[in-house]
Amino acid sequence: MTPSACLSRPLAFGSTLAILLSSVSARNFTQAPSPNIDLSGLGRVALAGDFDSISLYTYQGQSQNANFANGSQYLFSQYPDGSFQSLALADAFITTMCPFVSHGELQGVVVGGNFTSLGGVPAQGIALWNPNTTQITPLNGLSGSVSAVYCDDESSTVYVGGTFTGGNSSNAIAWVSGWTNLPFAGFNGPVTSITKSSNGSIIFGGSFDGLGNTTTPTTKDVQVINLSAGNITSGASTSTSGFSDPRNIICQTGDDTAGNTWLLEDNTPGFWRGSFGFGFNPTKLRLYNTNQDGRGTKTWRFTAFPINGIMNFTYTDESGNLASCTATCPLPQGNTSYQDFHFVNSVGMNDFRIDISAWYGAGGGLSGIELFQNDIYSFAVSDFNEPRCDSVSTTGANSTATGPWVQTPSGQSTSDYLTATLNSSVTSNSAQVVFMPDIKQSGNYSVTLYTPGCIQDDTCSSRGIVNITGSMTTEGSAIATTLYQTNYYDKYDQIYYGYVDAASDSFRPEVTLTPLAGQNTPLTVVAQRVRFELVTSTGGLNGLYDYNPNMATVNTDFSASKIDSAAMSLDTGAKINALAVYNDVTYVAGNFTNGDIHNIFSIGSGNATSLPGGGLNSVVRTMYQNGSTIYVGGNFTNTVTTQTAGLSGVAVFSIDDNSWTALGAGVNGPVWAIVPLQLNITGKDQETVLAVSGDFTSVNAVGSNATYSTDGFAAWVPSQGNWLHNLANATVALSGGLLAQTMVADYGQLLAGSLVASQIGLSDAVALSGSGRPSLSPLGVTISPVQGSSSMRKRATTSQNVTGVATGYFYLENGKNMTILGGHFTANSSAGTTINNLLIIDDTNGQNVVGLPNTVDADSTVLALEVRDTSLFAGGSITGTINNTDLNGLLVWDLSQNALASSQPAALAGSSVTVNAIAAQPGSANVYVGGNFENAGSMSCPSFCMYDTSTGQWMTPTSGFNGTINTMTWRSNNQLIVGGDFTTGGNHTKLALYDAKKQTFTDLGTSANLPGAVTAMTPANPNYDNWWVAGTANNGSSFLQKYDGTNWHSVTGLGAATVIRGLQIVSVTEKHQLTDLVPSNEVLLITGSVELPDNGNASAVLFNGTTFQPFVLTTTANGGQGSLSGMFVQNPSNFLSSKSHHLALGLVVLIGLAIACGLTFLLVVIGILVERHRRRRQGYVPMPQLRPDQHANLNRIPPESLFGTLEKRDTAPRV
Repeated sequence: MTPSACLSRPLAFGSTLAILLSSVSARNFTQAPSPNIDLSGLGRVALAGDFDSISLYTYQGQSQNANFANGSQYLFSQYPDGSFQSLALADAFITTMCPFVSHGELQGVVVGGNFTSLGGVPAQGIALWNPNTTQITPLNGLSGSVSAVYCDDESSTVYVGGTFTGGNSSNAIAWVSGWTNLPFAGFNGPVTSITKSSNGSIIFGGSFDGLGNTTTPTTKDVQVINLSAGNITSGASTSTSGFSDPRNIICQTGDDTAGNTWLLEDNTPGFWRGSFGFGFNPTKLRLYNTNQDGRGTKTWRFTAFPINGIMNFTYTDESGNLASCTATCPLPQGNTSYQDFHFVNSVGMNDFRIDISAWYGAGGGLSGIELFQNDIYSFAVSDFNEPRCDSVSTTGANSTATGPWVQTPSGQSTSDYLTATLNSSVTSNSAQVVFMPDIKQSGNYSVTLYTPGCIQDDTCSSRGIVNITGSMTTEGSAIATTLYQTNYYDKYDQIYYGYVDAASDSFRPEVTLTPLAGQNTPLTVVAQRVRFELVTSTGGLNGLYDYNPNMATVNTDFSASKIDSAAMSLDTGAKINALAVYNDVTYVAGNFTNGDIHNIFSIGSGNATSLPGGGLNSVVRTMYQNGSTIYVGGNFTNTVTTQTAGLSGVAVFSIDDNSWTALGAGVNGPVWAIVPLQLNITGKDQETVLAVSGDFTSVNAVGSNATYSTDGFAAWVPSQGNWLHNLANATVALSGGLLAQTMVADYGQLLAGSLVASQIGLSDAVALSGSGRPSLSPLGVTISPVQGSSSMRKRATTSQNVTGVATGYFYLENGKNMTILGGHFTANSSAGTTINNLLIIDDTNGQNVVGLPNTVDADSTVLALEVRDTSLFAGGSITGTINNTDLNGLLVWDLSQNALASSQPAALAGSSVTVNAIAAQPGSANVYVGGNFENAGSMSCPSFCMYDTSTGQWMTPTSGFNGTINTMTWRSNNQLIVGGDFTTGGNHTKLALYDAKKQTFTDLGTSANLPGAVTAMTPANPNYDNWWVAGTANNGSSFLQKYDGTNWHSVTGLGAATVIRGLQIVSVTEKHQLTDLVPSNEVLLITGSVELPDNGNASAVLFNGTTFQPFVLTTTANGGQGSLSGMFVQNPSNFLSSKSHHLALGLVVLIGLAIACGLTFLLVVIGILVERHRRRRQGYVPMPQLRPDQHANLNRIPPESLFGTLEKRDTAPRV
């Protein structure tokens, strides 16, 4: 196989491991700017949310994946760090790829599948992706799906196979600089695999028995187009009663009477027109001329719409000669039967007009019209099916519909269709359409189901899967398959290829469409039409064809080829699924038998040769070749004649040893794809891993490794000889599926599927450390994987659409070291018990993981955490009991005992109790609780209440309050900032300051004018008088605004799908340009699910006042968008002080008091010194000290004698 060869289908052969390991990508990745965030003063830092995979935004263009639900898949590659780079989203499966090199230059990568859109570009099953520009070019011209492509560098040709029509070929065609028909007209059945043999021939494999194409039935022009279903109008109709209605002539056969004939006004040209809700490709027009009162149409023309073209016809004239006409086609006068006109060109239309330009007698008219086609359709809209007018249309196509179906306009589709919207439990009986075509000739048919696109009717989010069943022959040949209906644009799926019996009185072929049972609601199901195409072929083949591209003509003596001859030795009806070539030997796999050959064999120099054990005991669906080793997958459980342990669904065949070995012990169901990829699974170097995808639910036990559950995906690590899940040192887990890959020169490996890589231990909550470019690490707790979801099992509640971790808290007081997580999740405790929704990781004395007891309802949700002393308050949508005491909305956990507190606050009450915010008042025993409730115990305190921890009593902190509180933050010891949507004192507000002393609210900046409730907020400066707020506007979009103390400033630039869950001002290590909104030494961290129009989605972005920069990307286990609820830190008071040249408010007050005291003391000292200097300057001298003998005389002088004469002096004493 040449280096440009690729997977011929999701189950075919790819590049060798050696190529993968030696490939060096020449792509230039541009590193994203450093976020420069400063975490140095915050202590421990963590991010919380709903995710299974998380990474920092490292490379420009890096983005989160979109949801892989409903069969959508990605084209993707890998960044240098191993993370996946999403390149283009397909609305269905990508099944095959190869790099197209023409004359030595890479033209792009050919991508094939059953999609109708790739990267938002309409593309019917095949497109060209340019790795240099990422531009997508649809290769228009095919109708159907592509299953295999092979890019042949030597001939600069792409060979394409599948289930499609294009040009004059069916199921096989070539692309050079455009579509080129092969010398043969394709195949009469699907092509599923293409490869190149060692001698240069191209080998096609599939389900066909001959070269050929679709054809028309032997009896032509017998499918009647239902004209009565159209909107019929006319111009210049007569006013004569019984002859003016243009509908008179539909389904009439020349009965020239009132009510059966349409006439024009006398001597006036006019027209007859029909517009229809479905498209058709007519082959014959039958007209009945009128002879009413000698009138009749003499000449006319036929104009088709929407092309607005006049059609050419052939007909047999009155002399029996073949004639043609265009603008003036004739009708004979007095004709008592009909005249047939055959369309020269095959033109699709949904509207046509017959213009009458000349007439016999007094005016023109018609007494009957019929339109025929060769296409055999059955429409879901029964009115579009064949009428029963004459001997030709006695049976007619038909359909029946049961369920809540409504007719939907065609939009961009080819016809109107039926739509059913299901809102309750979905079963196969919820809705049903049975299609019954009018098959007049038995034969081999290709049956195609048409599905209208979901973009035109805006139902992509609710489309799902349908079950297709049916019967084709009187002997019970049946079909049973499932199809996704999530295609963006119209698509066509072949649901059956084979023999179909003609309709009779006792049997009629039919196809039934129903929804697949058990799907989520609301579910939208659509049904449009089914087409039956008669197929003809040369015969002589049996699933394989060896094509020599050097021969201009096809040799139909197939016995000359050993490939064709080997296939003909198999039982009739062989289905070839995969091909591989090693040296001069071709390996063929599929569904077939012949003697000792079963489902896989080789073709060397001689005939077909069985592999050891007689082959495998059931269908082989895929092969992946690595040198002389071939990995195979399918429905088998072992070889046929010998028993090799572990060959269940997947196996390895060694060409060198001519032997089978197992991959572990296999899986418990079919495998349909084995694809290699490079992965760093242990945190060291990348190595090759084989992605195994299929329809299995568990991987079988092997050795000391027990059986484990999975959802159709497992990864085999060849270097370890074990499954990735079983490796103790693995740091990554994979989920989803991988269907195709190819190697591209100077680019590397290109992958297709719905693969999601999840870092083990990095689910829903992670540690963030380091400044500048920080790094992510586990929080130190192992979250047990749960089948069918992520590593945390998540359930959305009805009251709060919250999953994962919603909030967190680091508690490092009183000698404790605890990390606390709250939200809606399931994990395991250190004792092995189940933990729901509140998780405490106690690292005080070795790690101990504990959580709520099972008396707290598992469907609770924790939304808010706060600590007062050693009491942890947890609020949310919480119900349950503790010590026979009801819990509702709030509970208290004793951190000193690491258990629920024995005494709990009285339960909150209301119709839908939820606590969204808890704020412990600084310097007091009071804890304030906000949310949506009516009472606390017996006390009325709607949505805002205060709990006194010293007395264990609830108190009403204000009066006249009504509404919902979403967030609260203390500004000072007595001032609380409250965000939500509420009314207090008759005033509506969404952001207000609550004064705990005055017990009053003050609106901040006429916040009632904000476009919606405030759900997230953060202070924008150290004084806490500027604020950032976010929420959801009344129109459903998110808003982000800043309050500068006086005015509000709105920020734009976020996409419509943005959901903001958290805000936080963070310091930076390097200043950015100063803006009016954000200081140069800070950035605003926005968390949630943020849509950036130029960067896609991110879970956290940084805003510097002018631009948004992605920061954190997350995904869920199913490939959907993850989200972050926010950041929580050990030292939240340092958010506005770390390297920001600002101090916290408390420190500012203390420093100010110290400075004031210092200044006062200094002034006093200076005053004393100045006074001493003044006195000395004025002659003051110290008084002489008295001798001891002089003290005695003091007692002898009465005080009045000493001071008594002072008041008698008239002048001031002299000093």
